[in-house]
Amino acid sequence: MSVSQGQGHRRIVVISLVAALGGFLFGYDTAVINGAVTAIREQFDASSGALGFAVSSALLGSAVGAWYAGPLADRISRVRAMRLAAVLFLVSSLGSGLADSLGVLIVWRIVGGVGVGVASVVVPAYIAELAPAHLRGRLGSLQQLAIVTGIFLALLANFAIAEAAGGASQTWWLDQEAWRWMFWSEAIPAVVYGIGTLVIPRSPRFLVMKGEDAEAERVLASLGTEAPAAKVADIRATIATAAPRLSDLRAPRGGLLPIVWVGIGLSALQQLVGINVIFYYSSTLWQSVGFSESDSLLITVITSVINVLTTLVAIATVDRFGRKPLLLIGSVGMTVALGTMALVFGVSGTAPDGSPDLGTVGGPVALVAANLFVIFFGMSWGPVVWVLLGEMFPNRIRAIALSVAVAVQWVTNFAVSTTFPPLADVGLFLAYGIYAAFSFISIFFVARLVRETKGVELEDMDDGSGLHGGAEAAPATG
Repeated sequence: MSVSQGQGHRRIVVISLVAALGGFLFGYDTAVINGAVTAIREQFDASSGALGFAVSSALLGSAVGAWYAGPLADRISRVRAMRLAAVLFLVSSLGSGLADSLGVLIVWRIVGGVGVGVASVVVPAYIAELAPAHLRGRLGSLQQLAIVTGIFLALLANFAIAEAAGGASQTWWLDQEAWRWMFWSEAIPAVVYGIGTLVIPRSPRFLVMKGEDAEAERVLASLGTEAPAAKVADIRATIATAAPRLSDLRAPRGGLLPIVWVGIGLSALQQLVGINVIFYYSSTLWQSVGFSESDSLLITVITSVINVLTTLVAIATVDRFGRKPLLLIGSVGMTVALGTMALVFGVSGTAPDGSPDLGTVGGPVALVAANLFVIFFGMSWGPVVWVLLGEMFPNRIRAIALSVAVAVQWVTNFAVSTTFPPLADVGLFLAYGIYAAFSFISIFFVARLVRETKGVELEDMDDGSGLHGGAEAAPATG
């Protein structure tokens, strides 16, 4: 049954918000360990290397989940893949809170990471496939808004639980340590997400791929699409009827399609600038330079609020200014902010306990620079990369190409997160100097290789080989 375009757009917004709960849990799951890091170190007497692996172990699961999410979503649908992610989030939350050793905690964090990986691929693809071109940037940005909101609420929950218990390592309800309740708090949004996936429709592009054209027309009509039958025909012309495989990402002359390389580059650079160091280690970092545990957790919460607000700026501007200009502005701003942090830590003294002594000037400067970094990332590379990854690939390879790009993102995130504690032991100036260098590189990457996709229909996306993404141009092989 057809509805008006206005009604359809409102329905798309609601559906996108439900789907974006996967992004919320993505952010919540990856950040919830922030407030528990110091308590976990004490509880299990963990070394810097072991602690770094425990913090970043979920990212290994994320890489695995992302790698298989595309093929899985092409087989069972984007919606059912989201439902699986919700179950993984719930199980990980309960298991992590019950862990009686660092090894057991790592196992459950990896399980949650698989859920994160699945959600990180499926949610942006699903939203892009439902959204009309003129709204796709804003709706696609909901993924990042959900992620940063999840980060914020995880850090806020950490702060509230630690304050109520008198510290993350102190016992709280049911005679359990507060850090355990930090992990258990994730169970509530996981259940809500699972219920939400029961009421949203399957993607019209998935339905066409499975030969369910009539159902695809019905879904498109319910979303206010004009001439849904013609839209189904357009989708049919640019989509493979068989599930895409990795071999479909090869260029005619060998190697990967240019657009896949661009997606991989965007994914890697989004992590190489070090954003997740802020959200995984910031409370420990600020404690190491003289702030109390309570003040460090509060600073981290404030930083996450800034991240949410700047993401709203991106949502308001991405369909007006375009993807490429926002990325360039963000790259320049991040380079300056990270360079300032590297300089401050490079000229700092050393306290008697071996931690950096930033002094009365260096401390505030580092704090302002860190938050400026978050501002520039939040209004550019955070949301815009997810928008681009969800929309830039042709229909016939979208899910599998997105899987590869996001898997690279999680492997890079793992590498950055795991190496931060050892780099910090050498000197924070080195860590932030490396992140500043990658921010500088990102300026030239965007300027030369990223193409603007504002207002382009998904059926018109090009693979960069000189051919359009239609199934007849490069048919799927299996």
